[in-house]
Amino acid sequence: MAPARADLGPLNTLKVSARAECLVTVTSVEELVAALSDIPADSPIHVLGGGSNVILHDRLPGTTILIAIKERTVLSQSGDSAVVRAGAGENWHEWVLWCHHNAFHGLANLALIPGSVGAAPIQNIGAYGVEVEQFIQAVHVIHRRTGEGEVLSPMDCDFRYRDSVFKHERGKEWIITAVDFTLSAETPVQVNYPTLRARLRDAELTHDAVLASVMSIRRERLPDPVITPNVGSFFKNPIVSLEVADGLRRGHPEIQVFPADGGQVKISAAWLIDQLGWRGEERSGVRVSADHALVLEGCGAESAAPWLSMAEAIHDSVLDAYGVSLEIEPRVIGSPAESS
Repeated sequence: MAPARADLGPLNTLKVSARAECLVTVTSVEELVAALSDIPADSPIHVLGGGSNVILHDRLPGTTILIAIKERTVLSQSGDSAVVRAGAGENWHEWVLWCHHNAFHGLANLALIPGSVGAAPIQNIGAYGVEVEQFIQAVHVIHRRTGEGEVLSPMDCDFRYRDSVFKHERGKEWIITAVDFTLSAETPVQVNYPTLRARLRDAELTHDAVLASVMSIRRERLPDPVITPNVGSFFKNPIVSLEVADGLRRGHPEIQVFPADGGQVKISAAWLIDQLGWRGEERSGVRVSADHALVLEGCGAESAAPWLSMAEAIHDSVLDAYGVSLEIEPRVIGSPAESS
């Protein structure tokens, strides 16, 4: 597609009005490399996929590349195990369904997460007791300045809770083009998450049952971004030391905490926000969902500013009340209009 100025409102699930100085859609690695070669070395580059985990400022200077690389390939099979590849532009939920229907199991807990396959490793998406890093074998990338390709191992990706190398300085130089997954017909079902376990209490524990239950729970608790602007969970669950968690539990015995890696503790951000009465609060066209305190919904906001303002207000209130700092999940891209 020829480079062109573009309104990015239809390309992000917050439906905010943002304008790309130059938008290029690429459907192959070759098109991506060619597009990168035309961009001046000092010009900004922004990358969009499904637009489901980003907050776009009013203007995106330089070149915005929309990744629309599609691929579904079985690379190898050995017994019940398979290595399968998805192009970065594949819709994540459709990829989960394709894997499930082909008996490549493991991803059912991650069904209905909005966005593209290429965004999954960036965020290390997770839900209902599963994180995508558990099944990633390799991530294929192109360096945005040199156009050179590289294949990254899970160790290279430095996966952590809702985090990866791609969200930090070194990883921001890479553009993901495809992801390889190791999946198996014999992957055990994962039903340790309390909400999911309760839903399946009297059911036969099959991959079909897990997939159906996850989809049912998400549809009940989370708004459809096609109908209601949102990015899903807006805040990460904060991870704190055992000492900090113990102090919070002494003052608030009912606080919801979960074990985390490295002897640390994960605190429910939804619980913290709920206790401060934010559920249903509306400001400047953004409201906290009445159904889920982690979800912010658009009800008229047309720019990034109201979303960031609401997030800052919630952050400050939680910090003041509990001494815990909340971090937002979506990435902020672009520049406010006043700085143009």
